[in-house]
Amino acid sequence: MAERARSIDALRGTAMVLMVLDHARDFFVGMRGSATNLATTNVVLFFTRWATHFCAPVFVLLAGTAAYLHSQKRGAKATRRFLWTRGLWLILLELTVVRFAWVPDPFYHFSVLQVIWALGWSMLALAALSHLPRRWVVAVGALIVLGHNLLDPIDHRQLAGIAEPIWDFLHEPADLHLGARTVYIAYPIVPWIGVMALGFGLGKVFEMPAAERQRWLLRLGLGAVLAFLALRGSNLYGNPEPWTVQPRGSVFTFLSFLNCEKYPPSLAYLLMTLGPALLLLRAFDRTQARALAPLELFGRVPLFFYVAHLYLLRFSALPIAVLRFGKSAFEPPPGHAGSPGYGLWAAYAAWACALLLLYPLCRWFARKKAASRSAWLSYL
Repeated sequence: MAERARSIDALRGTAMVLMVLDHARDFFVGMRGSATNLATTNVVLFFTRWATHFCAPVFVLLAGTAAYLHSQKRGAKATRRFLWTRGLWLILLELTVVRFAWVPDPFYHFSVLQVIWALGWSMLALAALSHLPRRWVVAVGALIVLGHNLLDPIDHRQLAGIAEPIWDFLHEPADLHLGARTVYIAYPIVPWIGVMALGFGLGKVFEMPAAERQRWLLRLGLGAVLAFLALRGSNLYGNPEPWTVQPRGSVFTFLSFLNCEKYPPSLAYLLMTLGPALLLLRAFDRTQARALAPLELFGRVPLFFYVAHLYLLRFSALPIAVLRFGKSAFEPPPGHAGSPGYGLWAAYAAWACALLLLYPLCRWFARKKAASRSAWLSYL
């Protein structure tokens, strides 16, 4: 089990390293505009953003896998209790500690609900689903992931009363206006529940002998990649926007092919990201532990890493933004949002510096966590 857990930690750590790059771009380059808008982006900026698309699906999938392995070690009842308490804890963190890192406004004029929010609600859903046999949990996950794009034609503006915010919570990113305050739901929860349920099913693969486990990871990974190529190539289903021939040339036509919808994650997006992730998981499963040590370290303390990196980037960027923009540095998007607004080079520089600072901090916390018997540390 220890060797198998290392490959899971290493994949999670890889996603977290990419996540730091994405957020360094947010805080040091700026949140305005879209890095995947093919009319305005460039190839380097596009792939800087596209590479980080792997983060959220990997986090959610492996959270489901970890829940399955936890259930085999501690039992179903203890795992359901852990999922309930962990899910509620993550939702609370999103609304407080995480939210303040993104928008340092204590009066909640603007808030955004992102991946920690989706993780929390998906854990609550998995706690309920785990009463079912594992194969039924997988079936529900597959049905959601394969079928949720059938709901795309439903426009929240066509709904009345309470139905509109409920639909936004479940499936469609949107602003919720609560008097003078605005909450943006960036991560509607339905597709992520499906991914976590599939991750729960993937846990069974990690009970297999190494050779069989690696064969399954190869089949699943290649199957997802081939399904993405066929589905995306057909333009028939699986993504709200079809790929198109681009006036900026064949390279940008290829970028259009890769430019799948993340909010909420389309079927094409999930196949595009989870297929290579499973192949990388197989590669990590076949790699000597020492080569993966830094990634494993980050993957062992994911929530601590997440909160630490946000505050590190936010409060290193904020003084620079204040010097450049004054009070407007505190405006939420599409204002400055605390971002200095430098070129992409600043994101890569901040990324490298942040990882160098986070490594010893995470190593210290991992040792403290391993040496402590405090139950609350399991929630960090």
